[in-house]
Amino acid sequence: MALLSSVSSLLPFSYGANRLTSKASFASITSGFNLSSRWNSTRNVPRLHLSRAVTNSSGNTEVSENEAAPRTYTWSDNKRPRVCILGGGFGGLYTALRLESLVWPDDKKPQVVLVDQSERFVFKPMLYELLSGEVDVWEIAPRFSDLLTNTGIQFLRDRVKTLLPCDHLGVNGSESFVTGGTVLLESGFKIEYDWLVLALGAESKLDVVPGAMELAFPFYTLEDAIVRKLNEKLNKLERKNFKDGSAIKVAVVGCGYAGVELAATISERLQDRGIVQSINVSKNILTSAPDGNREAAMKVLMSRKVQLLLGYLVQSIKRASDSEEDEGYLLELKPAERGLESQIIEADIVLWTVGAKPLLTKLEPSGPNVLPLNARGQAETDETLRVKGHPRIFALGDSSSLRDSNGTLLPTTAQVAFQEADFTGWNIWAAINNRPLLPFRFQNLGEMMTLGRYDAAISPSFIEGLTLDGPIGHAARKVAYLIRLPTDEHRLKVGISWFAKSAVDSIALLQSNLTKVLSGS
Repeated sequence: MALLSSVSSLLPFSYGANRLTSKASFASITSGFNLSSRWNSTRNVPRLHLSRAVTNSSGNTEVSENEAAPRTYTWSDNKRPRVCILGGGFGGLYTALRLESLVWPDDKKPQVVLVDQSERFVFKPMLYELLSGEVDVWEIAPRFSDLLTNTGIQFLRDRVKTLLPCDHLGVNGSESFVTGGTVLLESGFKIEYDWLVLALGAESKLDVVPGAMELAFPFYTLEDAIVRKLNEKLNKLERKNFKDGSAIKVAVVGCGYAGVELAATISERLQDRGIVQSINVSKNILTSAPDGNREAAMKVLMSRKVQLLLGYLVQSIKRASDSEEDEGYLLELKPAERGLESQIIEADIVLWTVGAKPLLTKLEPSGPNVLPLNARGQAETDETLRVKGHPRIFALGDSSSLRDSNGTLLPTTAQVAFQEADFTGWNIWAAINNRPLLPFRFQNLGEMMTLGRYDAAISPSFIEGLTLDGPIGHAARKVAYLIRLPTDEHRLKVGISWFAKSAVDSIALLQSNLTKVLSGS
């Protein structure tokens, strides 16, 4: 995965106040949507169904489902700016924390509400360590309620349904706080905002190959790794292998960073008990990676006997038999290069790492005021990360289609999202305080990837030709990611946990070596 953020954002944030609790009240029930005098009263606005919203003992909002009509989220201060951030990934959470860390005039410090469908922030570059058992869930997927306890950021767990912006009507983004628009949530809440940040992320794109949606495991979210029971599936196959000695066959579709990291992690876990086959349309792996990372990855994959099927497209995925109890699959491979022949391979698990679809495309249309999207479903933004035609809406990460100085679309990596969050937070500050906005400039700090429990590769951009791999690369990668964890408190807890685990592993390794020496003598 790519390295992380701009040099200026390596400094830790500081935070203060309270998450969404009962003080975040809800306005009276209405029969429709009275957004603003600027809205056409004949507009066909979707009606939602909602029951009463209550706040539970843990401070999160829960909704039941029988009462009609939406409820309006009530901000605590009608005079201070209202910032609504949709999506709690790298772009959304770090934008919120950036806003919290800036110095504001008392009357202009914004109220911030963060909306996400999950209760946890997920540090996605380290999902692979869940499979290897190197990290615990709480370390890389802390709850938002824990992260935001000492901040003024309020958290609302919900899904976004529709955007109803009104800043397209010519409202100057830096003027006094005219409502920028409204967000409708699936639960029925509506949130009026002055500034909106789109950081909704993306989901795996499985609908491109017959059978992939039903039979393949994506590996893109915490739910893919845990809720979708990938670990449980692997454990079941490992028990079967222990019982009858049958080889575990794993097919990994895609040889980008995600595919290679996944193949390296699973092949290390299975060792001689399994066969990992990696399929890629190109004749090379990691086509956009630095040479050092590619060479380190190839060395590890070959040492673990990963079979590389390069130059192939997956045509279809089918069950090996009509029986539901037989969990084997057949992958039909079609040559993408000359000189290759079609083939069919068998697999017990199919892992899909190719393609992603921005979640912006899943929102319901909001009439003629739809956001300008590119062919991928990302919002078209200017160089300040504002959505074109909407001066009060910012987009970043998977939701943004920003291009670099050469006109190339920026990759949707953690590194880009970190840096965009830094600029988005600053530009919202600048807009509220009538200051000029800064154009975003991506600074490539290098790239890094995990290759196993004690193996990784890191190629920093500031030293040409340098690649740190093996245990040194592994240690450097973990330190870099430790620095990038969201809050000081969580960073400290994880640092202590990782240090303790390393100490235990070192003692165990020393004991093992001493035992070998003594038994040999």
